[in-house]
Amino acid sequence: MLIVSLDQYIVVVALPDIGRALGYSSHTLQSVVSAYAIASSGFLLLGGRAADLLGRRRMLAGGLTLYAIASFAGGLATTPTLQLSARVVQGIGGAMVFPATLAVINTTYSEGRERNRALSVWGAAGAAGLVVGVLLGGLLTRALGWSSVFFINVPLALGALAMTFVVVPKDSPVDRTRSFDLTGALAATVSVTLIVWSLIQGPERGWMSTIIVGPALLGIILFWTFTRIELRARDPLVPRVLVHNPFVRLAVVIAFMFMATFGSLLYFVSIYLQNVLRYDALQTGLGFAIPTAVVATASALAGPISTRIGMKATCLGALGIGLLGATALGLAMTADASYADLLPGLILASVGDGVMFTAIFIAAAAGVAPIRQGVAAAIVSTGSGLGAVVGLAFLVLLSNHGHEGLGGEALRMATADGIRSAALAIAGGIAATLVYVIVRYPRTRTDPRDAGSRSRSHLACGPSAGLTCDTAET
Repeated sequence: MLIVSLDQYIVVVALPDIGRALGYSSHTLQSVVSAYAIASSGFLLLGGRAADLLGRRRMLAGGLTLYAIASFAGGLATTPTLQLSARVVQGIGGAMVFPATLAVINTTYSEGRERNRALSVWGAAGAAGLVVGVLLGGLLTRALGWSSVFFINVPLALGALAMTFVVVPKDSPVDRTRSFDLTGALAATVSVTLIVWSLIQGPERGWMSTIIVGPALLGIILFWTFTRIELRARDPLVPRVLVHNPFVRLAVVIAFMFMATFGSLLYFVSIYLQNVLRYDALQTGLGFAIPTAVVATASALAGPISTRIGMKATCLGALGIGLLGATALGLAMTADASYADLLPGLILASVGDGVMFTAIFIAAAAGVAPIRQGVAAAIVSTGSGLGAVVGLAFLVLLSNHGHEGLGGEALRMATADGIRSAALAIAGGIAATLVYVIVRYPRTRTDPRDAGSRSRSHLACGPSAGLTCDTAET
């Protein structure tokens, strides 16, 4: 999980060096990040379904192998085409690995206290990985060059691959009575890929250009087609029981908003440190050392906290703290600020970030049968991926407004003002998420924290709990 998570940001700090070395233009450099995001978002549902049908250990091992090969190729690349191809394959590997990791945990540990503790460890790795990526990217770029941000994944992936066969139980024989819903999987994969591509490329190519409008409309049509296919499918890619699960629905919305807000905040802090405070790659990486520790600690505590006080209170507390942090950052990010001025807001935002990351996936697993854990994880992860690109697309437009024709000190001042606006908009998004949780949190008589005292056949689901769940399969 740490590997998949850190790779979303490890290349961000190295982008200027990558651009100079391989000849990217200013308009194509961001595609090093977006190629991974597009591929991973598009293939998540397919990866989650495969984990449920073909086996979690098989998908974990296959995804890690693909990830290691693609990372090695990305570090050796001598042209943008070769590197972007490797990033696409990396994204597909990540889409295989992510839902498999979550499904392994959710089928190994009983819902409630035991699973919450396990997800805290998983969440600490994932939430910290987003920040560790920036820190490690700066250190590696400064010490060993840009290619090291790709090569570092190879030993990490191979180490995880070796552990997979030692730690993860052997998969059961493939259940051939269940279909793969290939038509639905294809429609979903192409639909999400086209929509994400359009959202990422829109700011650069123009929102009304044919090359953006065409794929976006095709993606929307394919998504509608996917919903029609699912209604008629005997064994749909997205089971109806998950569509009706209120905790899964809640997790999807929160995951979308989380990545649109907390996830985007990391990007703008990195840009602020480099383009306003004039930090180099190493200094930028070191600037994330304290947030990394805070995020990891908060994620590790999220499970026990949610077990003790309940999921709703945990989410509201984390969102409230994150709101204060984002607001403080937005007010502090002036052209003449120092790192010390940012630190209070960074710490508060990191607390909210860490707790929410784990809480989202605790909610996503509530009342879900073991045979559906992979696709449930993929549904929520797809929501987070879409949130990341939608949020960043909007916030980049907001932060760059009015910068045309500026240079030197005038551009630095305008960049600071734009990032302040983006940070305050992020605070507004977090506030909206908080209101949504208050209004839409499922009104159940059984909180996920109470399920640990029940056996696997009596999870917190069913009409009496206000939760729809396939109890027979559970």
